[in-house]
Amino acid sequence: MTEPTALTCFSLTLSDHVAHLVLNRPDALNTMHPTFWRELDTVLARLHRAGDARALVISSTGRHFSAGMALETFGGAIAMDDRSPEGRAAIFDLLTDMQATFTRIESLRIPVIAAIQGGCIGGAVDMVTAACIRYATQDAFFCIQEINIGMVADVGTLQRLPKLIPLGIVKELAYTGRRLPAARALACGLVNEVFATPEAMVEAALACAREIAAKPPVAIWGTKQAVHYARDHAVDDSLRQMGWLQSAIWSNRHVGEAVGAMGAKRAGDFPPLAPVQRFGELG
Repeated sequence: MTEPTALTCFSLTLSDHVAHLVLNRPDALNTMHPTFWRELDTVLARLHRAGDARALVISSTGRHFSAGMALETFGGAIAMDDRSPEGRAAIFDLLTDMQATFTRIESLRIPVIAAIQGGCIGGAVDMVTAACIRYATQDAFFCIQEINIGMVADVGTLQRLPKLIPLGIVKELAYTGRRLPAARALACGLVNEVFATPEAMVEAALACAREIAAKPPVAIWGTKQAVHYARDHAVDDSLRQMGWLQSAIWSNRHVGEAVGAMGAKRAGDFPPLAPVQRFGELG
């Protein structure tokens, strides 16, 4: 996988099968404007198709992870026309596209770890709730900012957050726009661990990603599929899906290699996920 050309909102590196995507506009508080969305969508699509990355860490720069949606996005850059049914229908289509970008994080073939320092505000909460694992610094906080500017959070927070923390806390945050500090986020299960410094947090996130990358990629893929399915379905349905999933990806070679590598205290040798071709590239 090669880095997309002319990234302006992010930097992307790949080392030891771990991709590291960094929000890199700290002077603008890493706000989300149209270019941000285009670049993120492109990067995630390429990571999904390529198969060489086995885990993804998303971190940021500066004082805050992200201040969320750039307010000017609702002005000149993207017109939100509420004066006609046609304009309101276009709002629906716009939101669907934006939602699809963050859903790429959730549906990515590899696990995603978000490393969050400072403010995680508005659209940034939408973003990190789509990740598999969240780490935070002691000064981190989460804020459903949309209610403070007269709107409903609409790109994933209200759909994913209730599956991560108690509903009463979700409602408190969504109705009031209060900040959820890192310590309380840890207590209610939104973040996995809290760190003293951004550097320690990012290193821990990369270490976790490298540990994931050492496992058979197809078994990690299957585990992510099963966990997400179980989250949204009844136990009986999920067990049935698990039977089909395991029968589809079972590998005696992978199990033997994993056991042998563990016994010999060496790294396992596992094939990567196969690249995903776009329909137009087939044939």
